[in-house]
Amino acid sequence: MAGFAGIADKALAKAVERWLDWLASERRASALTVEAYRDDVARFLAFVAGHHGEAPSAALLATLAPADFRAFLAARRGQGVANVSNARALSALRGFFRWLDRNAVLSNHALTQIRAPKLPRHAPKPLSPDEAGAVLAEGEDDEAAPWITARDTALFSLLYGCGLRIGEALALDRRVLPLGEVMTVLGKGRKERVVPVLPAVRQAVEAYVALCPGPGRKDAPLFLGARGKRLNPGVVQKKMRDLRPVLGLPDSATPHKLRHSFATHLLQGGGDLRAIQELLGHASLSTTQRYAEIDEGAMMAVYAGAHPRARS
Repeated sequence: MAGFAGIADKALAKAVERWLDWLASERRASALTVEAYRDDVARFLAFVAGHHGEAPSAALLATLAPADFRAFLAARRGQGVANVSNARALSALRGFFRWLDRNAVLSNHALTQIRAPKLPRHAPKPLSPDEAGAVLAEGEDDEAAPWITARDTALFSLLYGCGLRIGEALALDRRVLPLGEVMTVLGKGRKERVVPVLPAVRQAVEAYVALCPGPGRKDAPLFLGARGKRLNPGVVQKKMRDLRPVLGLPDSATPHKLRHSFATHLLQGGGDLRAIQELLGHASLSTTQRYAEIDEGAMMAVYAGAHPRARS
C-alpha cells in the first residue's frame, strides 16, 4: 500500500489525511473505499513526483494540466491496470481535488476535461428468493452462541427485508428500538431515508435484542461483535463466505447481494422503479435502473400480462 510519508509538503500530507477523515466521517464511505482512495491518491502523487522530477506539493498540484492526468492513466494502462480500477482512481482524484478547492487548499479544474474510461455494464446478480430465505434460516443450525446466531439472522433480515447497505445496518444504535412499521436510515452523504420494516424483520431484531448480552443504552451499537464492540463488516462477510458451500451459493454471494436481491425481487413483483430508488437511497435513477436488466424474462411476462395489445 502506497503511503504519504514521502511528501515533503507537510501541509499537503495533512490535507490528504483530513480528506480521508472527511470521507469516513462525513461521507460515511466504507473502510475499504477509504483505503482504496488512499492508495489511488498516493500512487498519483508518486507518479507526479517522477513525472515532474520534484516532490509533490500543493503549489505543484495547482499547476497540473489535463495532460498530466492523462499521462497518469496512460501509465497505469501500460502497467496492465484495468479500466475499472482506472475509473475508480479517477473518481478518487476528482473527489480529492474538489475537496482541496472547497477547503481553500488549492484550486485546479483540469480534471473536468478528463473522461472516465468506458466500463462494461454488469447488472447486479441477485440471489433467488429461495436462496435469500435459506441465508436467513441457516442460523438455526449454527454452532455459535445463541445470541450471535440471532444477531446474524437479524442483520441479514435487515439487508434483505429493508434493502440496507451493510454499513448502514452496522451503524445503527439501540435508539432505533423498538422498531415500528418504518425506520429512518442514515445513508451515503449523510442523507436520511425512511424504509418500511416488515413484521418478520421486526421479529428477528426483537429476538436478537432479547438474547444480546450488550448494554441497553440508547447510544450503544445495535449489532455487537463477540468482544462487545460494534460489529465489524469483515465478520459478516466471513459468515456469508462460510454459508456459500453449505447452501450451494455462488462465489458472488455476499452480504451486499441481499440488498441487490431486495431491489430485484421488488421489481420482479411489480414494484415502481422510483419507489425502489427511494428505498435504496440512490441519488440517481440510472443506478436503480440496473435492476431492470437482471431478469428480462420476468419483465416481458409482466408486459405480456398487463399490456392490452399483448393480450389481444
